[in-house]
Amino acid sequence: MKSRLGIQSNWQLVIILVVFALTGISALYSRRFLFPLLGIESSDPFWFKTLIWAVTIFPMYNIFILIYGALFGQFDFFWGRMKKMFERMVPHK
Repeated sequence: MKSRLGIQSNWQLVIILVVFALTGISALYSRRFLFPLLGIESSDPFWFKTLIWAVTIFPMYNIFILIYGALFGQFDFFWGRMKKMFERMVPHK
């Protein structure tokens, strides 16, 4: 797994997993704070909540992962992964 991800040590793998965990927790709490602020309630349609999530929380997740990655010294790793993800999303000609 380390060679596939391009990391050198078990410690770096642990740090990367911690960054993912912190990012997920931050996204969860951001949703809990942001949705009521936007007036979104549990009775709103699922498709509407999903659309709002995609427009707000998904980009925030990417920002969180870069911030935590930088704080833990792994910015280059996460920036590289983010670039690959966006390259896959944009059609090539």
